[in-house]
Amino acid sequence: MSQTFELYEDSSGEWRWRLRAGGDIVADSGEGYASKSGARDAVETVKGGAYDAPVEEQ
Repeated sequence: MSQTFELYEDSSGEWRWRLRAGGDIVADSGEGYASKSGARDAVETVKGGAYDAPVEEQ
């Protein structure tokens, strides 16, 4: 299944990201960023830091 991060500007002028897998949105930023680079930095954090994150039941 192909996965793609998308960066986009919302209607308020803030930058956001979403992760698509097989055409479905499986994750999103949940918040807007003032700059495109801020949203891109958040994507890099998710890509680099979550691969071995534990799953905790709440």
